[in-house]
Amino acid sequence: MEISGTNGAAPALAAIPSPAAVPPEQAANNRNLIQAVKAVNEAGTLGDENEITFQMDRNSRQPIIQIIDRSTKQVVEQIPPEYILQLAQTLGKGDSSTFSTLA
Repeated sequence: MEISGTNGAAPALAAIPSPAAVPPEQAANNRNLIQAVKAVNEAGTLGDENEITFQMDRNSRQPIIQIIDRSTKQVVEQIPPEYILQLAQTLGKGDSSTFSTLA
């Protein structure tokens, strides 16, 4: 039995990129970082007006930490700064080894 779309063409599942696997050590480090971020936010260390967030940069696969103003949702501070992420992408085409030497 052949499965096809409404236009008769078979779906191109092979064209869908799979996400890069995160090494177990990096995954453990990321979990520890998330727990630290939660602890800082719950403790109110940054005051009532700010909170800290964690995310992964899509290109470098490196963690990004941001301090966000809760009322305006604006980024107050980011580590590493956006210009470093852009520089790493330009120099290394998103290669995490280039990012590590810049950070």
